[in-house]
Amino acid sequence: MRLVTWNVNSLNARLERALEWFELMQPDVVCLQETKLAAEEFPHAEFAELGYESAHHGQGQWNGVAIVSRVGLDDVHNDFGDGADPDVDARIIWATCGGVRVASCYVPNGRSLDDDHYQYKLAWLDRLQNDLEANLSASDDICVVGDFNIAPDDRDVWDPKGLVGVTHTSQSERDKLATLKAWGLEDVFREHHDEAGLYSWWDYRDGNFHKRKGMRIDLIMSSASVRAATERVFVDRNARKGKLPSDHAPVVADITR
Repeated sequence: MRLVTWNVNSLNARLERALEWFELMQPDVVCLQETKLAAEEFPHAEFAELGYESAHHGQGQWNGVAIVSRVGLDDVHNDFGDGADPDVDARIIWATCGGVRVASCYVPNGRSLDDDHYQYKLAWLDRLQNDLEANLSASDDICVVGDFNIAPDDRDVWDPKGLVGVTHTSQSERDKLATLKAWGLEDVFREHHDEAGLYSWWDYRDGNFHKRKGMRIDLIMSSASVRAATERVFVDRNARKGKLPSDHAPVVADITR
């Protein structure tokens, strides 16, 4: 099973590129973030023509997450399953695909450490943790993937010394990832790659992609059973090139099922 996470930064703007990428790479499950589409605007028919089912949790011009699958799309659930009030934003959707419980996540950006949005980000990650603990077991086949807006460690940012005291690299955010790991989810990319300088996001400004000034903030977090079955993980930098790309590249995991 080829599983992918990809922040498309507006599916409406990127649909033609996305469909071409699907045909080229033949993924089985793709988790999309920042679709920036209302529920009724999602291009289900276009993906169906390629043999995929799709589920979308949309919010119009902001946020939006989706799961597109050709290996089943069952038990779809938007938002958290903790019984509390729904999240104000469309940031997480769950489905079972090919026997794996999959979540497509768009974690809040945080903006700055003194912004209310940063507290929302930390609280959002707590809700994700509580949802996992209440509804799943670490022994299940699980993949929680998406744009986490967190660089797990200093290998994952182009300038660690220059990015101190900002979101994406703060200790509190990284501690939330550590709590997910302690529960039983691992960053499978790091099971296959130890080196620094491998990124999934590059700012559009100043030619940062070509200067290799980026961050690795798009993560595939999996339970032990899925991690053990993962043969390779890579970032498709080619999808960040060319005309009107997203500022994120797809992260791909090939899993033997």
